[in-house]
Amino acid sequence: MKKYLAEMFGTMVLVLMGCGTAVSLNCGVDTAAVVGTAMAFGLSVVAMAYAIGGISGCHINPAITLGCLLSKRISGKDAAMYMIFQVIGAFIGSAVLYALVATSPELAAGTTTGANACAGSVANGLIAEIVLTAVFVLVVLGATAKTNGATNNFAGLAIGLSLILIHLVGIHYTGTSVNPARSIAPAVFEGGVALQQLWVFIVGPFVGAVIAAIIWKLIDTNKE
Repeated sequence: MKKYLAEMFGTMVLVLMGCGTAVSLNCGVDTAAVVGTAMAFGLSVVAMAYAIGGISGCHINPAITLGCLLSKRISGKDAAMYMIFQVIGAFIGSAVLYALVATSPELAAGTTTGANACAGSVANGLIAEIVLTAVFVLVVLGATAKTNGATNNFAGLAIGLSLILIHLVGIHYTGTSVNPARSIAPAVFEGGVALQQLWVFIVGPFVGAVIAAIIWKLIDTNKE
């Protein structure tokens, strides 16, 4: 249960800090806001990787959990429980953010909500989410592999920095999810287009995770 609670807490922090920064900076309005939001998501992962990585592995993302399941690094039971608690954590983080905005709406007037939506066509958004998630999950699988030796001690840093990079590329197209839990909760609070297009941010990351797991199996040199 401790590792499930760790995943819940980690996902809560990711959603609260990442989406909270998007709200505070009104992400999408200018380049500085995009960079700030990308850094917030990446740094949240770095922080949580070193805070709870030793407890749960710090997936805080159902797509990463799926990739680990397909790579036989986690059991089916644990994978299901991880995903459930990740979504719960995302709702807690979104609820806290909603409370902040609702109690002082003048501070958030005209800002983004942090929910995901396709800036262009749904097909465009789906492609972006699949490709970016595949890259992200592949980094996670590689950075945490036993074949990396001592360098996997810095896996949290590599994963967090790669998430910054992915956000810098993807925010323009979808707001960047690559994480179903991170999209589900904000979409429920936002409603509208974000909720209508939510399937893109569930299907896309899961497909990307499958692709990443397949690629990793092809290049993994660990013979265990």
